[in-house]
Amino acid sequence: MKLDVGLLTHDLPSIAGYARKVEALGYDCLWSSETQHDPFLPLAVAAGVTETIKLGTAIAVAFPRSPMVLAHTAWDLQHASGGRFILGLGTQVKGHNERRFSVKFESPGPKLREIVQALRAIWDCWQHGTKLDFKGRFYRFDLMTPFFNPGPIAHPKIPVYIAGVNRYMCRLAGEVCDGLHVHPFNSPTYLREYVHPAVAEGLEQSGRPRAAFTFATSTFVVLGDNEPEQREARQAVKQQIAFYASTRTYEPVLAAHGWQDLIPHLHRKSVEGDWNGMADLITDEMVDTYAVSGTYETIGARIRERYEGLLDRTSFYQPHQPGIADPRVPRVVKEFNTTF
Repeated sequence: MKLDVGLLTHDLPSIAGYARKVEALGYDCLWSSETQHDPFLPLAVAAGVTETIKLGTAIAVAFPRSPMVLAHTAWDLQHASGGRFILGLGTQVKGHNERRFSVKFESPGPKLREIVQALRAIWDCWQHGTKLDFKGRFYRFDLMTPFFNPGPIAHPKIPVYIAGVNRYMCRLAGEVCDGLHVHPFNSPTYLREYVHPAVAEGLEQSGRPRAAFTFATSTFVVLGDNEPEQREARQAVKQQIAFYASTRTYEPVLAAHGWQDLIPHLHRKSVEGDWNGMADLITDEMVDTYAVSGTYETIGARIRERYEGLLDRTSFYQPHQPGIADPRVPRVVKEFNTTF
């Protein structure tokens, strides 16, 4: 299992220094997310100042962008990074698509499938000169003149991951993608009994082995070398679990442990704005189910022990991950990413 890191700054002038630092620390991949800023621009900066660390989106929202726009952006980042880019896509929920991005939200699973298929068709056209002739239910791409064709690159195989929680998305990832962004709100039971079987169905459909697929996530951690650090981290994790568990989208994660009846209680408190009350409903048993606790000396071994065979790469869930200036961090990174 590899240890990755999330982008803790989206201030473009500071990206270069941050990217150099996390590469020097030995992190395997730098992930940029789409929250308050564009997820691609920081990776463009990072690509120009790094040499070995992988660069990916976790995730970029798919539907507000044409697959052609995504194809150009990913192609350029793959070329600029020398083949280190990973395109991670997600659907987001209906409200954000319709009310924040003002785009139609329809059949998200089948539409995301078409986006991935269209990307592959476009890239094949650019790399091999094949005729662009993609026609689907949602998208049509059949015009590519030389003036708009960027041409081949040295590393044309761009890994595509999608984010998924329910069985359809997990199966879709196994069928048409190179990896799955597992939501950080997860447990070994949910992964073993729900996610992996669905992905395996998709892999079987596509005729690919498990070794050809990557499970990536970030992990809730109750991390600290003393009682105050542990207490603060545990409370932060309780609040994060409560936030996700208040949404029916994540019912499978709760249902894997028989806690799905908690959703309406958390949702009611979220509507009331009672954030502290929401966290109070999260028990220590739930924290221990969805998070890994430990000191800086023990956390690496505990994460690997819990997720052995279930995950291929993880990071500490932000914004509660330790800062890269923390002198205790290099030891943890070395535990994961040093090849002996």
